[in-house]
Amino acid sequence: PYYVNINQSLFVQAYLHSSDPNLMLFLHTCVASPTSHNTTGGYAIVKNGCVRDPTYVAYYSPHSHILRFKYSAFRSLWSNPVVYLQCELVVCRAYDYSSRCYQGCVRRSKREANS
Repeated sequence: PYYVNINQSLFVQAYLHSSDPNLMLFLHTCVASPTSHNTTGGYAIVKNGCVRDPTYVAYYSPHSHILRFKYSAFRSLWSNPVVYLQCELVVCRAYDYSSRCYQGCVRRSKREANS
């Protein structure tokens, strides 16, 4: 566990352990939730590659297999003093511009209501 105070920055780094130098990481979703096994009802920091938290900052990494970011810890929306950070990363081939990693933020379109 990492202990941070309210409004203190939490720095996160993800590292892909692979001998293939042509792989890269993409942060698809990152959710803070009161339990370690359930992300529904959690607070989305990043969702579908779209930043949802105004304190989120991505950091440059000289290597595509290392992903770095920070966000500010917030007062829990739940009565539990512990918050779990659960992130979903996507691994892609570097320079494959058709991959999910290069699509960036994907907003889902709303369905049209039938008459």
